Amino acid sequence: MKRFEVAVIGGGLAGMIAAIALARGGRSVALVAPVAPKEDRRTTALMDQSIRFLDRLALWEKLRPAAAPLTSMRIVDGTDRLLRAPTTTFRAAEVGLDAFGYNFPNTALTGILEEAAAGEGNITRFTDMAESIDISAEAVSIRLTGGETLSADFAVGADGRSSKLRETSGITVRNWSYPQSAMVLNFAHSLPHQNISTEFHTKHGPFTQVPLPGSRSSLVWVQDPAEATSRMELPLADLGALVEARMQSMLGKVSVEDGVQVWPLSGMMAHRFGKGRIALIGEAAHVFPPIGAQGLNLSLRDIMALTDILCDRAELPVPADAGESFDRRRRADIMTRTASVDILNRSLLSDFLPVQMLRAAGLHILSAIPPLRNIVMREGIEPGRGFRDIPDALREKLKRKKA
Repeated sequence: MKRFEVAVIGGGLAGMIAAIALARGGRSVALVAPVAPKEDRRTTALMDQSIRFLDRLALWEKLRPAAAPLTSMRIVDGTDRLLRAPTTTFRAAEVGLDAFGYNFPNTALTGILEEAAAGEGNITRFTDMAESIDISAEAVSIRLTGGETLSADFAVGADGRSSKLRETSGITVRNWSYPQSAMVLNFAHSLPHQNISTEFHTKHGPFTQVPLPGSRSSLVWVQDPAEATSRMELPLADLGALVEARMQSMLGKVSVEDGVQVWPLSGMMAHRFGKGRIALIGEAAHVFPPIGAQGLNLSLRDIMALTDILCDRAELPVPADAGESFDRRRRADIMTRTASVDILNRSLLSDFLPVQMLRAAGLHILSAIPPLRNIVMREGIEPGRGFRDIPDALREKLKRKKA
């Protein structure tokens, strides 16, 4: 039986990054994951905190050529309701950043991660699936579909919302669904995007354009499932005309690229994120709609916390209670982000007038009060950052007044 300090089960983006981070933190890692499929046409926006983490892993310079910076984020009320919110623009320069983050095609991100994992001496890759898992107080034993068995001091479940590690550990989940589907596509446009991401809030959900390198953008269009299915059948030219109209022609003529995908929207959260010798990260722990670029960024914060716990003293054996430590550390962030995305999404669907008033008033306040807008921007980039920066902001304001 082959023995490792950590086994990472799952080879999606979260699993690959976790394996690389733990290996470079000094742990011997078994990566149990078939080669990722290449047809994923989605894109992923990673915020500044996540980019800095990838830079520490020596991955950022390889990723940079495939990425487009997000220097501004604009929210437009695209509803026809009586109470409409003002257009609000958040600029990275207001919080001292060149960009809030960067948008990548998932295929580029996956390719670079595959290459990095293959070249990492502390990672042993197993391309068979985990057939059975046995968790004890001393170790985690994993039997692969090919018949091989390996043992690890600690196991990380990055194996998606149907996680075998989560199921084996007896951790239950809460599931919920939304009356929405997300249409995902990439498109070319005749006018430059100027590195601005625009999110139109509609009565069926967000319609979010995010820049890609060159005169291209990605789109996540949350809509009624029946309409999404109908639009999926449209010729690309007709769908492009519809996207252009929805965007009020702000990017000029639109040409939708082949490979349009539609995904039903739902949510899931595990009742625990770790215990004993296991931890759950990414969609094994939490799933929510593609709103506000929170999904993979939340997963990377899982990985940052796990790396701190397991690699702080990499010369020592993995603590038997590392899973409990991870659960305590991640609980507040995961629950807060999940709730905030859920509330925002449901507020767009609600025809209840007080809910519309609160949403419109919130954007009015953010538009009118720059210090509050700055706090919200910093919190969106890195949880806790906005509130930590309040004392410095107050001191700077007092200095300006005295001057």
